[in-house]
Amino acid sequence: IVAPKIPKRLPNYVEQAAISTLFNHLEFPDTWNGKTDRLLLAIFYNTGMRLSELVNLRENHISISQKETRNTIKVLGKGNKERVIPVSPELATMMVEYKQQKRKELEKPDINYLLVNERGKKVYRKYVYRIVKQYLADVTTIDKKSPHVLRHTFATHLTNNGADLNAVKELLGHSSLPATQVYTH
Repeated sequence: IVAPKIPKRLPNYVEQAAISTLFNHLEFPDTWNGKTDRLLLAIFYNTGMRLSELVNLRENHISISQKETRNTIKVLGKGNKERVIPVSPELATMMVEYKQQKRKELEKPDINYLLVNERGKKVYRKYVYRIVKQYLADVTTIDKKSPHVLRHTFATHLTNNGADLNAVKELLGHSSLPATQVYTH
């Protein structure tokens, strides 16, 4: 017996106008958590990282050059696969400033991990999930609001703007092209 083919669900993503509103018009608090929240949202949207990859992002995995031509993040993904993601000069500047402020403003911060809370400890999954949900609720009406939605948004906006599907596959760390093809919706 041959089972009927079940169509794949299309990924939820945030429209480009809502992302623009999030980063250009929404006020982030002028506190340590506000700075952390803005940076983690920017990293999610600009790199397409998974939640676990962001939480475990180490400072020494970030490579920022002075000439701003080769800024990268080394990510340890699913199955301990390593991939290198290029970073825009704007995001690179945000990360460098965050690292400097972390050392100045916080008492005994964990300098192994990039993102830390106001006590200087590594951010945890539940915190990141809650922050993403809170800020996405301010700019969009989609039902699902999670870090993975920002990953889908990253991939969708890349493909909408003409990026090669194989390049998107490499950036997301997918092992096969069919996993990436859902973003051609």
